[in-house]
Amino acid sequence: MNSLHVLLPDFAVIALGALVGKKISDDGWRYIDWLCYYLLYPALLFNAASQRPIELDSLLVIGLLAALLVSVGFVLALSVGSLSGEGGSPNKAGISQNAWRFNTALGFVAITALPSEASAILAIVVGVAIPLANLYAVFGLTRGQSHSRMAQLGEIAMNPFLLASLVGVVVGLTGQTVPASASAFIGRLADAAIPVVLLSLGAALRQSRIWPPDRYSLAISAIKLLALPGLVSLVVLITGARGIVPATLLIFAALPTASAAHVLAARYGADRSRVAIVVMQSTALGLLTLPVWTALAARLVE
Repeated sequence: MNSLHVLLPDFAVIALGALVGKKISDDGWRYIDWLCYYLLYPALLFNAASQRPIELDSLLVIGLLAALLVSVGFVLALSVGSLSGEGGSPNKAGISQNAWRFNTALGFVAITALPSEASAILAIVVGVAIPLANLYAVFGLTRGQSHSRMAQLGEIAMNPFLLASLVGVVVGLTGQTVPASASAFIGRLADAAIPVVLLSLGAALRQSRIWPPDRYSLAISAIKLLALPGLVSLVVLITGARGIVPATLLIFAALPTASAAHVLAARYGADRSRVAIVVMQSTALGLLTLPVWTALAARLVE
């Protein structure tokens, strides 16, 4: 798999967003982010979690492993918090979420390096990991803000990213097919999510210095791109496990962060441009690391 070839169109859309970003006011981009947050990206998350049936037995085993990976990323991000001097600020929380969130669309591209049944396994992994990743992200972003504990719980429970992915998992578990007209409607919204989010990402990056990353941002990217796939590889080495499941989990663990991380962060008061920079750094570094991990994953199914 040539990850540069896969991501080149995304980088082109981001560059376009940076080019035309000044044509739209900051208020205009805030409304666009609102549209992504409440409508477009939830449709994408629902589609990702619901399009393939999820077996309960597989959910319990594979889902537990996926949840463990996301949770390790969350804990590691907390452990490197001292590298940032911003305390519990929204900016720090917005950056830290990049240690455990993942690019779902790129995952379903990268998984084509494995046998076809890997896509079904990745659907289970994504179905479990999306709600949990967003739960951790919203928890971090709302922690320390002027909310009561009940208000914070309500904010987490009503988060559209979380709700959409949970409903998608339920649909996948029941094996029900979404009616054709509803599926087409949601699909249109989901199709628009990635390009609009990438344009917003580019607009947030205009006049920003992307490189080099600071110590905290580099540590967060290292957790996502090196530590998590390294952990999977270590477990495989120790246990001798081989096959489609560990190979799929390795690719999942190695994915760069989610392209919409800055949208969620901005919703809770973080500086969208700072989070967008870390998203770009993670994606750019992922061009170097993901092909290596994917090649190792492919060897597990030979």
